[in-house]
Amino acid sequence: MTGPQIPLNEALRSYCGPAAGPGELLRQWNADPLLLAVLALGILLSMRKLSRQPANGRRGLSLIALFAILYVSPFCAWGSSLFAVRVTHHLLLALVLAPLAAQLWRHQCQQVAGGLSAWTAAATAAMWSWHAPNLYAWAVTNDLGYWMMQASIFATATLFWDRIFRSPKPASIAALLAAMVAMGLLGALITLSSMPLYAAHFSTTTAWGMTPIEDQQVGGLIMWAPASTVYLFVALALVRSLTRREARA
Repeated sequence: MTGPQIPLNEALRSYCGPAAGPGELLRQWNADPLLLAVLALGILLSMRKLSRQPANGRRGLSLIALFAILYVSPFCAWGSSLFAVRVTHHLLLALVLAPLAAQLWRHQCQQVAGGLSAWTAAATAAMWSWHAPNLYAWAVTNDLGYWMMQASIFATATLFWDRIFRSPKPASIAALLAAMVAMGLLGALITLSSMPLYAAHFSTTTAWGMTPIEDQQVGGLIMWAPASTVYLFVALALVRSLTRREARA
């Protein structure tokens, strides 16, 4: 990985608003009317489902609440300041919201072509591509790029988890281990880089007591350890379920 050739100032154009220091962060709420309207519609649809499909209604409300945390609350603006927070945002999208969405939109996901291998590769490609320095710099400095990044990470991860839930356990275990290795490798490359890669954060980390390289290392470590471990834990849970079933057979 190499850094962008032209430094960019995320604070001027980020969808989530300007980078904020600790004293300003709690005032940085996103009041995008279109986003708020979409979330309000999601709440109404989920409330209607509560009486007919209680489980899906609860999933829908949970998903809306999580989206609000990521895109409306000051957490969104915090990602303008720190790469590590932006990484956490992406991982919550891929590892928490996406599996919830895969359960909520099970029938819709079933209509999308592509098997487990294809969506494992697609989800991995999305995560790797958007954390390449030049593409990341473009995505965080204009709204179109930002939403392309968010949508592709979320959509590919949702279909990945849908296929994990549907596929035979041995295949799902193999896919989870492949995803774990890919996430760990990306995190390791970011962590072990000898130079700061993400120009959007070159001038935004000081208020948080970090240098750009320290911020980058924290973000890489979050990918390398906790995120990779999520895939491992799910794979181990499937192994346990598989061995129990075989023991009963």
